[in-house]
Formats: sequence, structure tokens, C-alpha cells
Amino acid sequence: MARKYDWDRALEDAIRSITIQPSLIGYISKGIALCGKGHVRDARTAFNLAFIFTNEDTKTIYFLLLVKSIAMFNADQHEEAMMLVQQLAALCPNNDTLACRAVEAYLYVRLGIEALKGARHNEAADHFTAAINSSAFSAKSDSHSIYEDLAVLFGWDLEPLWQIAHQARCHALLRAGRLGEALESYRYLMDMSNETTKASCLDWSTGKSSVSSTGFNSPTFDSAFKQECSVLGFSNGNVALAASDYDRAIDLYSVVISLNVASDTVFAHRSIAKSGKMLWEDALLDAQKVIELNPSSHVGYEVKHAALHGAQRYDEAIDAVEMMISRLDSATDMQIKKLREQYVSPSDAEGAIRQVIDVQLDTAPLRLLNTATGLLCDREAQISIFKTSIEYKALLSSIMKHANLRMERITEVVAMYFRCVMLSHRWERKEPLLQDIQDKVVYKMNLLGGIIKLRTFCEIARDAGYRWAWSDTCCIDKSNNVELQESLNSMFVWYRHSALTIVYLPDVLPSSKSGALAKSEWNRRGWTFQEFLASKVLLFYQNDWSLYLDDHSPNHKESVTIMKELEDATGIDAQALVSFRPGMRGAREKLQWASKRITTLQEDIAYSLFGIFGVHLPVIYGEKKQNALGRLLQEIVARSGDISALDWVGQSSEFNSCLPADITSYAAPPCAPPSLSENDFQTAVSSLRDSVAAGLALKLYTRLENMNAPRFANCRLHLPCIAFRVAEIRRKRGIAQETLLTYGIRADGLHNLLITTKDTLTQFTSAKPTPQTFLLVRPWDRCLLELPDFAEQPAFTDDVTSLGDWSEPESLLDQLPGISPAVQELADSESHSRALQLIVRLGQPFSAFLLAQQRGGEYKRVATDHDIIAQVRDMASAHSVMDIRTLEIL
Repeated sequence: MARKYDWDRALEDAIRSITIQPSLIGYISKGIALCGKGHVRDARTAFNLAFIFTNEDTKTIYFLLLVKSIAMFNADQHEEAMMLVQQLAALCPNNDTLACRAVEAYLYVRLGIEALKGARHNEAADHFTAAINSSAFSAKSDSHSIYEDLAVLFGWDLEPLWQIAHQARCHALLRAGRLGEALESYRYLMDMSNETTKASCLDWSTGKSSVSSTGFNSPTFDSAFKQECSVLGFSNGNVALAASDYDRAIDLYSVVISLNVASDTVFAHRSIAKSGKMLWEDALLDAQKVIELNPSSHVGYEVKHAALHGAQRYDEAIDAVEMMISRLDSATDMQIKKLREQYVSPSDAEGAIRQVIDVQLDTAPLRLLNTATGLLCDREAQISIFKTSIEYKALLSSIMKHANLRMERITEVVAMYFRCVMLSHRWERKEPLLQDIQDKVVYKMNLLGGIIKLRTFCEIARDAGYRWAWSDTCCIDKSNNVELQESLNSMFVWYRHSALTIVYLPDVLPSSKSGALAKSEWNRRGWTFQEFLASKVLLFYQNDWSLYLDDHSPNHKESVTIMKELEDATGIDAQALVSFRPGMRGAREKLQWASKRITTLQEDIAYSLFGIFGVHLPVIYGEKKQNALGRLLQEIVARSGDISALDWVGQSSEFNSCLPADITSYAAPPCAPPSLSENDFQTAVSSLRDSVAAGLALKLYTRLENMNAPRFANCRLHLPCIAFRVAEIRRKRGIAQETLLTYGIRADGLHNLLITTKDTLTQFTSAKPTPQTFLLVRPWDRCLLELPDFAEQPAFTDDVTSLGDWSEPESLLDQLPGISPAVQELADSESHSRALQLIVRLGQPFSAFLLAQQRGGEYKRVATDHDIIAQVRDMASAHSVMDIRTLEIL
């Protein structure tokens, strides 16, 4: 009855047995039945009475206590029962230890089952582990005789206990999230099982059968253990992978794979994790497994590409991408097919790279020396070499996904690869030309003349990590006029965009002290001036190719010592040298900088300035210096409207008399006549308010404001100016000059003045006039209006309303139906003040030049050896003597 858990009937049977004949079995049965009913105290009494019938036999007493411990356990007296079993195990005869341990193991399994029911998985795992570690049995252990008695008394089936304990522990560890331990327990189960048990365990692990927990009053363990492990391992592996914990991810995916239930997805994820650890070859093996398991999927080729790219096997990586795209194109699942939109074809990726290459090389020389091979390469050769480089293949492999097709990344790689080093030097005898090095290796050529310089330059560039180098001696085909034109017009841009300019100073000896650079011939040449201003990064090398002043900083333009030396040598502010920008701004100052430079070919004095002013003009060797310089100055004046280029002293150019014949005419600083202080200026303005009518002042202001900018046409300058008619020219004979003539000039409305010139002028007075007209003119300069310079206005920033959304706010005048007299008076007053301020400025000393009319009505400038400083006699009447017009000057 005890086996069937009908404790009432079991108790009745036991009492009837004792009534008929008191016995050991009778009292044991009574104690078991009372425990089953929960009557623990009465059960203890029954077990105590049972001792009377043991005849003090040790084995019988041992059996009685073992049964009592089991019964007490069934009555939920777990601690007492486990303690009694453990004490028995320690005291019992050696040959009975196995039975005691078997009971202990059984009870631990019972505790584990209860913990599992309560979802206390870690506790359950500990109980199952304790049962297994009790050494009570193994898969191969023989049954103890006492097992049969326990089976009769309690309904036990101890035969599958070992298997149940192990399987239950596997489940408990798995539920506790202790995947590794669960699998270790599973492997131990399989290793220790006999063939029969192993087959049963395999069926259990795959869900084909279940193992009953007979006698445990619990559900059967019927889940597919390996599948559960696989799902949990894969899930945890994904979490680790997302957190970039690659080691843990690899371990978890490996666990799943070891169960022999892994899909291609698991191998793909492990490949990704291994790539994250840069275990490229291992990642590639997993990628191959993915392709083997699912050859029609794109995933295998995707992870294969990642592994090959990481292993720098770029050709194979690109092939893998092409295979992946092919699989996506042939996919039938629309969702997978849509993934194709994420990728670009190799041809499209190559097109994107080529577009960036073209932009990059647009600011680079047409031919470059390959510092690795020593060969001269044209543009297509440069691109071909790039396409065979590991950099190109790595870039192409990395951008075949739209998300990675970032132009800034392509630009970065292309710019790094095509970084170029430029040579700035003074030409010496026997410099190698293009035909001398074409199709030859510079490093293998005879070390004669300029070859030594060229070879050393290439070696220094190569050792510094640059692939490309350029020298003006041999990298331009000077027999090709088109190429020569483009090269000379582009040279400033090439130096500007170079990674480094190396300046070679053959006349600066090794170990020279500071000051040697300033004395170098390099500082006097025209082309080197442009090269220096254009270069952003620059290094000076001495005669033996050691760095000047032993300065190993990456950029000598950032060396205070060197730049101070150059400032003293050139007279140009060091900051202006460092932060130079090409263009028309400050044209007169730039012309002064260039005035001390010389060139071997006379036209080069102008051509070497093209880049400095940002102009692109035809190069016409043989046109002579005056024509070349004239075309440049004409472009400056015409494009900028800046008349400061007309501020010079010396000989007039045959190109146009308003332009100098030589760049040296700009050596003197720009003319700066004296000006009024702010207080004196305001006083002068106030004094004119009553003497100059507002209408006349405003008329003068408006006319000057509407004057056109100066322009050239067919070498003729159309110059807007304020002209003063010369009434008298007389030579001053008392002033001795060897080659110059001094003349006194009297012009209408101006103070009398003297000029000195090489030209012989027609003398005349008002009493003895001449038919030839002479004018003293003031070239019109819009700066006198003091209007804002819009080129210097700050650009709109992100926090300013865009022009598209901007509208002019309505002024007070817009809101009124008519302008009130007071408002009109205020506006007129401000305009009047601006006009009077202009008259005061026009009344100050100014730089003028003398014009002589020619037969055709045009004028020519009379060159002088110093600036002509003129000034109106009466500021109040200045507006009446000013003849505002545009003159045509030859």
C-alpha cells in the first residue's frame, strides 16, 4: 500500500499486522505510513519500537535507520533525513556504503526535482551534482540487494537513477543559463554511458524519446536538449557579437557547432566574430563552410569577402563580392533580392574612384617620377600603377557596399597615394631634360651633372614615404607648346597642392649658420619666388642634402628662425609669406615683392607671376619682357579694377604708357601722400557745409559713384579719372641733371609743382599756348567713396537665415503713406555729409601723372623718376575745376 501512496490503508495493514504479531516489518510499515500521512512524531515512535526487534544486529539496525531516513524525507523532514543518511554513510560497514550512498543520491535527486519545479535552477543543478558526486553508482554498477527492499517499501526504481540525475543536471544548468557547464555535463554523460545507455541518451538529447522519472512524482524530461542548447548558445553568441565581445561570441558559436546541429547561419556568425578578432584564416574556413552548407545563399560570399579583405587578399575579396551580387541577382525571395540595392557593382565602384582620381590629378603635374622605380610616368601610367597597387584593391574591395561608398574615404586614399614632392631649385649646367630620362631608370643613370641632384631628390622623397616626385627640368616636354603652356600656367597650383616642396640650395654649404639662406641665389630668382609662396609645406636642403640649420621639423615654413631670416632677406612680412593666397588683392604689394627677382628668360619675369595673381594667360616666348609684363598688368587692372598697378616710377612700357617697362619700377613702396587726422578731417567737412551747395556736392558724388571701372582694349587703357588742364610747362634750367629734365607745371585748380623726366616736353604758357593738350590726372579710385568691401563681409553661417528665406524688412519709410519732411531732411543730410566727405578727400594731396595728347586724340603718360604729388588749391571750389571723364591712353 505504501507504494501506491494509500497511506490510510497502509497504516491499517501495518496496525493489523502488529496486532496479530508484533514484528520489525510491522513497525517499519507503520512508521512509513505515518510519515506518509505527515504524523512525524508517531512515526518516530513506531521506528523506535522497531528497534526492539533488531536483535541488536548491525545490518538490521543499519537497514532500519536507512528506511527511517527515507520515510522522514517523505514527511518533508529533509535536513534531518539527509543528516541521518550522511551519518550512516560515515559509520556503516564498508560493504554497505554503496546502498547508503544510493539513498543519498536518490534524495538529492528528489531535492533537485523540487527545485526545478520552483524554477530554482542553480539550486537544482547543485543538488543533481551532489547526487552524481555521491559515488553511489555508475552507468555500469551492479544493483545492491537492498534496492529490492526499497523498491517494495517505497516503490523505487533505482536502475535509471544515474541517467536521470545526469539528464536532470543538464536541464538545470541549461535553464540557469550555464550553457558551457550544461554541455560539459552532457559530454560527461555520453562518455561514461554504456552502449545501451548512450543510445537512450542520444534519443533523449534529440527529442526522440523521454526518460521517465519514475518514483520522483515529477514530469518527464522530454525536451530536445541539444536543440535547446543550440538556440541558447546562438542567442547568447549574437548578444556577445553585438557587444563586440568576440572571444565570448566565438566560444558560444563553437559550442553550438560542437552539438552537430549548427546551420550555415551559425558558421556565418562565427566567421564574423573571427573577423572581428582579425583571425582571418579561421574566419575564411567558416565562410567556406557556409557556402558548402548553403551554396545558393549570398551570406557565405559576404562573410568570405570580409575575411579575404581583412587578410589583404583583395583580388579574391573582389571576386567574392561579385559572387555575392550574382547570388542576390538570382534570388527568388523578393526580400533577399532587395538586398542587392545595398551593393554597387565593381564597375560602378571603379567609376567612383576614377572620378576622384581625375579631380585629384587635375591639380597635379602631367608627368611624375615614380620614386620606387625611378621611371618617369605620364598621367595614364600613374593611374595604371595605382590600379595594380594594394591601396587601390583595398579601396575597391571596401566600397562595394553603398553604405561604404563615401567620397571622402575615396578622396582620402587617392590623395594619400598620389601625394607628390616638388623640387624648387636654381637651374645649373647640364640639367637632365625629358628626352634624357624618358624610359630610363633614374637610379641607374650615370651620375653626371644634374642627374646626381635629381636622383638624390627622388631618394629623399621615396625615403620620406612619397611615391611621386616632380622636377621642372625633366618632367615637362618643352618641345610641346601646348604642354608647356599648361605647365607654366599650372605650376603655382601644382606647388600649392603638393604634399612637400624640397628646396635645394647648392650655394649653402654644410653646417652653415643662420643667414646663409638669405644670401642664396635661390632668393633672387623669379620662379623660386612663386614656388616658395605656393608651397604649404617646405624643407630647405644644403649643398650636401642635409637639412638647413639641422632643422628636422616637418615644415620649415613653421620655423620662426628660418622665416625671420627670409623676412629680413625679402622685406616681406613672415606671416604674409606663410599665409599667402593667390589673387588680385594687394596687387601693388605683390608687384613690389617681385620687383627684386630676376629670370634667365626675360618673359619669365611675368610668366612666373601668373600663379601669384591667379591668372591664366598665353605663354609666348619671344614676345619680349615689356609685352609679357604688359599683358599681365593689363589683366590685373581689367579684372580687379585696382589702379594701384599704375603707381610706379621709371620708364614707360611700349605695351602701354601707363604701365612700366620693367618690374623694377615697383621696387619703391606704393605712394602714400599725407592725410588729415580724424579731427582735422571732420573740421574740414564742417567748414564746407556753408560754402558748398548740397546740390552741387551730391551731383559730384553721384557722377563719381557711377564711373565705370578701368579697362583695356587692344592695349589701350580706358581710364576713368579726374583731369586738370595744364596751363603752363616750363623747364627749370637752374636745376642740374645729367639725363633728366626738370619742369615746372601749372594746372588749373592745382598748386604748382615740379616733375623730373627723361622726356623733352613742349614748353608753353598761357601767353604762348601750344596746340597739344597736357593733363594732370587723378585716376579714379572707388575707395574714396568708402563703400563697404563686400568681398570682406562674413559669409552666412548655419545659424543665419538662408538667402532663400530672407526678405528685406520693411523700414519705417515703407510703412508710411508718404515721407515726412523730417525724415526726408534727415536722409538729405546724410547724403550731403557723404558728398562733403568725398570733397574733403579729393582736396587732399594725391598721386597724379602727366598725360600728353597725341594726334589721334588719345593720350600718353609722361614717365617720371619720382611720384607726382598734386593738391587742389581751394577745397571749397575743387568741384568746379574737376573734369571727370574717361581717357583713352596709348
